[in-house]
Amino acid sequence: MEWSIPEDIQQLLRDIDDFIDREIKPLEEANPELFDHRREFARTDLERGGIPNERWREVLAEARRRSIAAGFYKYPFPAALGGQDGSNLAMAVIREHLARRGPGLHAELTHEASVVANEPLALVLHEYGTPEQKEQYLEPLVNGEIHLAFGLTEPGHGSDATWLETKAEKVDGGWVINGAKRFNSVMDVSAANVVFARTGGEHGKAEGISAFIIPRDTPGMTVPYYHWTFNMPSDHAETVLENVFVPEGALLGELHRGLDCAQLFVHENRIRQAASSLGAAQFCIDRSVQFAKDRMIFGQPLADYQGIQWQLVELQTDAEFLRNTLYKTAWQMDQAGGSSTEAKVSVTDKVSMVNYRGNQLACRAADRAMQIHGGVGYTRHVPFEFIYRHHRRYRITEGSDELQMRRIAAKMFDFRGSKARKAAEQQPVGATAS
Repeated sequence: MEWSIPEDIQQLLRDIDDFIDREIKPLEEANPELFDHRREFARTDLERGGIPNERWREVLAEARRRSIAAGFYKYPFPAALGGQDGSNLAMAVIREHLARRGPGLHAELTHEASVVANEPLALVLHEYGTPEQKEQYLEPLVNGEIHLAFGLTEPGHGSDATWLETKAEKVDGGWVINGAKRFNSVMDVSAANVVFARTGGEHGKAEGISAFIIPRDTPGMTVPYYHWTFNMPSDHAETVLENVFVPEGALLGELHRGLDCAQLFVHENRIRQAASSLGAAQFCIDRSVQFAKDRMIFGQPLADYQGIQWQLVELQTDAEFLRNTLYKTAWQMDQAGGSSTEAKVSVTDKVSMVNYRGNQLACRAADRAMQIHGGVGYTRHVPFEFIYRHHRRYRITEGSDELQMRRIAAKMFDFRGSKARKAAEQQPVGATAS
């Protein structure tokens, strides 16, 4: 069977490249210290906890305004939100393509800023938000006018999201929330924080966790500090919630089923992140191949040495295998209904496969690029150390390597839990689960 990237997506890539060269590159050239070896220092507000400084935020916002005006930013959003219903396959191709161009304002993944939006919370609000929530937050979000923070991880809980210690207790007229969130990104500029808290049920069970939209200036929700990380600036807040009152209308989605919102968020992110990691890896490979051809050592090109060739051959082989599986998985998601529950269940193991393999590949390719480039590879004058520091986080966030492997094992060994297995065993022969 012959398979190729659809022509409309290929044309879109060409149009995006033209836009980047015309509108985004001049913005980088006007602010060189934000993009060269000085990037970390020029972007970081050292006096305010290491968060992005105002100048860097404004440059990101200007790039977003230009991409909205050009008609690219909203591409993945549903048509009802002014988008073009971009498919999972299209987004995988686009995300790889942008990252393969190398680091830049066109895909500044440190802040999930891109000329083509990646805003899973827009999909969450579109799917689960009340009319009032959509009016207040959804339109400004898709127009790039506001940010929303996402508060799931806690000081004592990361991947084990069903063991949240943050609690919401019912009171007259609403809820009172107490707890803490860690790595609560973009709290420094967010209009509101989407907070997950236990409202009932048992520890270790998904049922009983609810999601709430809490305006940023709500009394009792404070940020004592931001985490300084491997890659700076960092907008990963430590957020404390002390007797935070929210009205009934703050509930996002169904009561006790807040993790449905979280699943939609992370599932959208994971395959796109895999594509970005693949693109970053391919950039490192491509640059290393060219360097090896140009670099002379002991009177001959570095590329003539098998010890160099084989390192890059191994990486390129892994990249090609990953690319084929990633595109196939994205295509399968589209056939099963895109972001539907059916799509998630049908390829959840494949999404985990490409996610953890992609993130590992990006780190290995950046490390090899540093080695092949020798002393200069260790400097900040080439982007490999920056790529490594950024992509290393994704082997932990969006689900650690170990969590992704567990999800694959769950599909292989049927780790559905005793209730699900018992229900399946009791079904009549030939029946299917709903």
